[in-house]
Amino acid sequence: MQQLLMIEDDTRLAQMVGEYLRNAGFGFTHAADGGAGLTALPQVTPNLVILDLMLPDMDGLDVCRRIRALPNDNAQVPVLMLTAKGDPMDRIVGLELGADDYLPKPFEPRELLARIRAILRRQQDGPQSRTQVLRFGTLEIDRDARTVLVGGQACELTSYQFDLLLTLAERAGRVLSRDQIMEAVRGRELEAFDRSIDVHMGRIRAAIEVDVKNPKRILTVRGVGYVFARQQD
Repeated sequence: MQQLLMIEDDTRLAQMVGEYLRNAGFGFTHAADGGAGLTALPQVTPNLVILDLMLPDMDGLDVCRRIRALPNDNAQVPVLMLTAKGDPMDRIVGLELGADDYLPKPFEPRELLARIRAILRRQQDGPQSRTQVLRFGTLEIDRDARTVLVGGQACELTSYQFDLLLTLAERAGRVLSRDQIMEAVRGRELEAFDRSIDVHMGRIRAAIEVDVKNPKRILTVRGVGYVFARQQD
């Protein structure tokens, strides 16, 4: 049974979500603040963390930052961030810190469940192809192991960022719009002005490019989207 950890100070909301997700076949643990959530993380070893942005003892962004700084496998746990704020900067900062997705409040439990399943499916399965490892010069992308190496050195990417990179690499030389990229990864339509893709691309470039200011692997096509270059290094 896959385990979920929800860090949320709204007890009524957590109880409602917990009942819904348990009925959907998940194990569910609730922590009422950031400190309790960080304490519960190594005990629960969840497959995914549902993290509220507004917590009584610390900012949810700080909790996300601390999770990603852990010296073990818990640092790689997918994080779905909940936010009641309308400012898109909250989402951008959360994604920059390593959150895999976000969901604004109020939300429908069905949408939360769909987001959770999509994240876990991306993490476990990944796209299928005859070639396990894609190689572009010194860049290697291993589908099955879900790892990325540059010059033999491992790159730190979230599960979502790995899938974005793989989506582009599998279509090397083809220009993709932001909507096409995100739809391929998430399997659903985007909001027309969702710019979180740019945040993730910046993080991916920081991990795989020799010179982030002069990228050679992921190129921006102004007014359209992105293209993964066939010839590199």
